[in-house]
Amino acid sequence: MAKKKVVFIGVASALIILFSEKAYAEETTIRILHTNDAHGRAFEGELDGIGYAKLKTLIDENRGEHSLLVDAGDTFHGTTFASLEEGRTIADVLNTVGYDAFVPGNHDFNYGLDRLYELEETIDFPVIAANLLNDEEEPLFEPFMLQEFDDVTVGIFGLATPETAFKTHPNNVAAVTFEDPSAAAQRMVDLLQQEGADVIIALAHLGIDETSEDTSQKVAAEVQGIDVIIDGHSHSELPTGLIGENNTLIASAGEYLQNLGVVDLVFADGVLVEKNAKLIQQSEAEAIEPDEKVEALLAELEEGQQAILAEPVGQTAVDLNGEREHVRVEETNLGNFIADVLRNATEADIALTNGGGIRASVQAGMITKGDLVEVSPFGNYAVTVEVTGAQLLKVLENGVSGYPEPSGGFPQISGFSFQFDPNNEPGQRVHSVLVKGKPLQENETYLLATNDFLAAGGDEYTDLANAPIVNEFSAVDELLIEYLQDAGEIAPKIEGRIQIAATPAETQAPLHAEYVIQPGDTLFEIGLRLNVQWPKLLEMNPSIRDEDVIFSGETILVPNTRT
Repeated sequence: MAKKKVVFIGVASALIILFSEKAYAEETTIRILHTNDAHGRAFEGELDGIGYAKLKTLIDENRGEHSLLVDAGDTFHGTTFASLEEGRTIADVLNTVGYDAFVPGNHDFNYGLDRLYELEETIDFPVIAANLLNDEEEPLFEPFMLQEFDDVTVGIFGLATPETAFKTHPNNVAAVTFEDPSAAAQRMVDLLQQEGADVIIALAHLGIDETSEDTSQKVAAEVQGIDVIIDGHSHSELPTGLIGENNTLIASAGEYLQNLGVVDLVFADGVLVEKNAKLIQQSEAEAIEPDEKVEALLAELEEGQQAILAEPVGQTAVDLNGEREHVRVEETNLGNFIADVLRNATEADIALTNGGGIRASVQAGMITKGDLVEVSPFGNYAVTVEVTGAQLLKVLENGVSGYPEPSGGFPQISGFSFQFDPNNEPGQRVHSVLVKGKPLQENETYLLATNDFLAAGGDEYTDLANAPIVNEFSAVDELLIEYLQDAGEIAPKIEGRIQIAATPAETQAPLHAEYVIQPGDTLFEIGLRLNVQWPKLLEMNPSIRDEDVIFSGETILVPNTRT
């Protein structure tokens, strides 16, 4: 019995020692709260997200003893509330919410570099970006920041997307050199390690879009030592984050303040032992009360903009028809004006916008900024995409597929014309397409100006979602205001750009048809069956990136064999 007693006491003593050692290990949890791609959505809304007033309440409830609040860019631009005063209203709100760091996104340059510097002077937290350099390769903003929490030093550096060079107007970033993000990240990791950082965080506006050359995943793979990347740009919603290479946690909170991102970093005796990510979703914020101070500020700022909205910007000699029952079924002079402005501002070959994006008419006479905001109230911005003639045909077929029923996707166009036959089945209605007076060429590539809603596949324009984006520009209402301020007076007309006409006999059989890929198909075999060479199929389907890789169930364009 004595022997057993000694053994029991020995084990108990060992357990006491182990538990005592664990108890003496000091644990610290540092919480990183984050947002990205708010695009000026300051107010709560079904499509606009939580809004800053409720976001502030969520932030206060989730701050914790040790925390930072950061934003990963595309914040100062995107709505009339943001753009009327070139980001100042958003800067005031961010100060009140209490942000600690910010990295500029491509749209934060939409007012130009000098304006971004002015906004930097008004905010109470640093703008950080390690890879934005001047001609002498000196940083344009602070590259990094250090924050102490008890025995833990947090190092944060910023990375901006090189796509900014073509995803804002080039003039806005003419004085900016974009260093390779991985090279800048390696330099920052080396420096922050020398500075004694216990954890290294990249605040990045890079995204994880596969079409982007520089992504957060690429940086994680090429640079060791980054513990967390707080990401933006691709509007990715990562509920629990994702683990990139080198055990880098990538976190992103979606878009438009629809989520508040949370990253928890757990340290034991100053050593990072655990990291995890989550999102607090908009549905979880429905019942919370908005922060009174932020809510009052938003109301004050909005009221202060009424005088700006009343400012005249030009004249129209004719009524501009933006009535719902017209813009969704036929060409209108206001639709032509908007499409012309899109094409002019972007220097595109052709332009197309959706009738559903036109929300008001304007009477003849003076036009105010507020009038144009009512016409285009959604904050959509202009983009250019490359489309083939074959893709454009499919885009137009989608636009008139619902006729005669009013459809938000009905096209308003510039730089070309077309006719359609509503007696034909949807998908076989469009004919007689002329671009600059010449017949559409299915294999030719055209630069198309549109808005970001359609470019993302909105109103069932799925073919535009597959088209490569060439550039991004200012919000549509901003472009309309700028054009009118330069033009002084406008008098747009209906010009017969879109006409209803019977399909000519010689074109009743469309030039192309759709084919659903079957299991075991190859382009060579499909071409053999249809008496067409497989390279022709590649030309007709630019979305196929590898002739050896096609997928069963997908639809491709093929020459029409009907006579």
